[in-house]
Amino acid sequence: MPGAIYAEGLVKTFGDVRALDGVDLDVPEGTVLGLLGPNGAGKTTTVKVLTTLLRPDQGRAVVAGIDVLKHPNEVRRSIGLSGQFAAVDEYLTGRENLEMVGRLYQLSARDAKNRAGELLERFNLAEAADRTAKTYSGGMRRRLDLAAALVVSPPVMFMDEPTTGLDPRNRQALWDVIQELVAGGTTLLLTTQYLEEADHLAHDICVVDHGKVIARGTSDELKARTGGERVEVVVHQREQISPAREILSGFGRGAEVAVDEHTRKLTVPVTGGAKLLAEVIRDLDARGVEIDDVGLRRPTLDDVFISLTGRHAENGSTNDDNEEAAK
Repeated sequence: MPGAIYAEGLVKTFGDVRALDGVDLDVPEGTVLGLLGPNGAGKTTTVKVLTTLLRPDQGRAVVAGIDVLKHPNEVRRSIGLSGQFAAVDEYLTGRENLEMVGRLYQLSARDAKNRAGELLERFNLAEAADRTAKTYSGGMRRRLDLAAALVVSPPVMFMDEPTTGLDPRNRQALWDVIQELVAGGTTLLLTTQYLEEADHLAHDICVVDHGKVIARGTSDELKARTGGERVEVVVHQREQISPAREILSGFGRGAEVAVDEHTRKLTVPVTGGAKLLAEVIRDLDARGVEIDDVGLRRPTLDDVFISLTGRHAENGSTNDDNEEAAK
């Protein structure tokens, strides 16, 4: 039985660009799927197809038990969507924006007003509720847009990089809202480039690249694929990166040492645990390499992302690059 969100063989092209190349998804009811991938991987195009904003060239999709291609209007009545960019009416106040959405969803005037008040409080917008949205900062508009997506409680939600531009406090507040929704039975597809967000919220994760799903599983399952532990060293001076890299290469047994010049941090996959860490410290000390920090850790989703795509996840949002390239 397909899940609350189901896709099979989705293909979408824009000119010579193949934005989706046979995407399959199956999201069980009441769970969160994290859709990860670099810019241009096809995340936003997938969301647009599943929310009826784009028609695929091939494949099929079912959302909330409704065929997306055959009954798009019914799908729209069963979903909520927060896109990459805030879609609010700049000439209405924050309160009026939310009340308008409520009325469009056929809530009574009283219920729309009450729901708007609840969401303004929840998203820390109560003090600005009666200001026009054009006076809001970018972060405030983003929060208002997210609130608008939650005016009703649809069985299926799509959030396309929802926390981009939010400060840590408001990001955490949104995480709390998402967890409450899912606890109440909502199914959520979440695209994000904040890997800690997927780690924190998603029951399952799909990694997409070049329009294809290249890996899927729980966070722990994906980390296990990467394997092993990591030694991380932060050297005191940038000039000491080179000798530190040479030393760590010996412990990595041929594995490449990742270097972040800005933070002076070096990372290498190892085996051997705490005993090996003591050897690393001893060798660094013998070469006169001063360190500010050293530690042993498990793989992160960032390690998984790099191993699968060859790139770091980028913290930032753009329109789907595949679509833009074709325009």
